[in-house]
Amino acid sequence: MNPQSEGRRELDSIVINVELTLASIIQGVALFFLTDNARTIITMRHWDSFLYVAAGLCVIFIFWSRSIIHTLTLIRWPMEFGHNFFYIGCALGEAILFSRLDNPLAWFQLSATYAAAVWLLFIYDMRLIHARIVEARNEADRALYGRARADQLFNIYVLVPLLFLLNLTCALAIWIWPDFFITRSGHIWLISSQLVSFITYLAYIGRHFSKIAQLLLRSRQVD
Repeated sequence: MNPQSEGRRELDSIVINVELTLASIIQGVALFFLTDNARTIITMRHWDSFLYVAAGLCVIFIFWSRSIIHTLTLIRWPMEFGHNFFYIGCALGEAILFSRLDNPLAWFQLSATYAAAVWLLFIYDMRLIHARIVEARNEADRALYGRARADQLFNIYVLVPLLFLLNLTCALAIWIWPDFFITRSGHIWLISSQLVSFITYLAYIGRHFSKIAQLLLRSRQVD
């Protein structure tokens, strides 16, 4: 076996392990903040805020699952620091977001900001996809990276903008009509719509992974 190729494989493995560890740790930190703030809500008996807790849990599920798929599909040597810095910044955004479980206006304002940050992350990560496409050495790799590129563009042009607009619209609605959405608890409809959108997106992620799993296996077998 080519020593240079073997060395590259070893470095790829190290980078992938670092990426998987980082993704799990930062989402574990985010989960701590969500759990801590949820405990406060239980103590204060703000039962309607549990929809926000469920939405926060979905945020963690979404980010973790997307990062794992991204790592298994695209991450190789050399390590991409900018990409990892985005991950850490998003984790900070989650921690701040989870501190507003009992403040609907702040929740949706921060959700819109967080969606914008994730949008930028998707755009930034197109660099990695382009690099992998250039490096593709066989049909299995090209099929895998082609699927990853299509998914990335669908998120950039459709899914993430829709999530951003949903959160922005909810924030504006609460700001314009606070009597209905705050005083009369109309925000329940807004957080319910957000929760449904998150669950739908999680279903999309599961479907996407089921499509690329076989492509990923074929790519590794060829390598």
